[in-house]
Amino acid sequence: MSRIGLKPIELSKDVTVTLDGNKVTVKGPKGELSRELHQDITVNVGEEEVTFERPSDHKEHRSLHGTTRSIVNNMVEGVTKGFEKSLELVGVGYRANKAGNKLVLNVGYSHPVEIVPEEGIEIDVPSNTKVIIKGIDKERVGAIASNIRSVRRPEPYKGKGIRYEGEYVRRKEGKTGK
Repeated sequence: MSRIGLKPIELSKDVTVTLDGNKVTVKGPKGELSRELHQDITVNVGEEEVTFERPSDHKEHRSLHGTTRSIVNNMVEGVTKGFEKSLELVGVGYRANKAGNKLVLNVGYSHPVEIVPEEGIEIDVPSNTKVIIKGIDKERVGAIASNIRSVRRPEPYKGKGIRYEGEYVRRKEGKTGK
């Protein structure tokens, strides 16, 4: 039994959820998100909560039950609070800054790397070694953060690179001489 799929999603007064077939639209103070859901999962929209039902106990339906509930819950949380991911740059001379809307990274290459955020994603640079990605769509915020991190992944010998805030990088011992 999916324990996550059985939990209802509580709605605040400023959030509205509308259902059009299997397309769910969530409107809130920070914006609007819509998404197509799997047709087998039944979504029941009440005035103060949203519940989910599955047609059977097949493996596919059990897995879709909790996943669908989590997707809609992330949409509701996104339009009320929003999501953010923090990245930190570790390395001598590694720095980030904003040029207009673009993020410019100097991370040891012969050229600066420019990243243009998607519509609805905001990139903030509070210091030259910290980058914060904000938005209402959890999936897109995580994808942008992952793309920025992939510009220079943290390496295990010196620990240099772009990492998530609080990420632990396992260090390796270097070569030993005779």
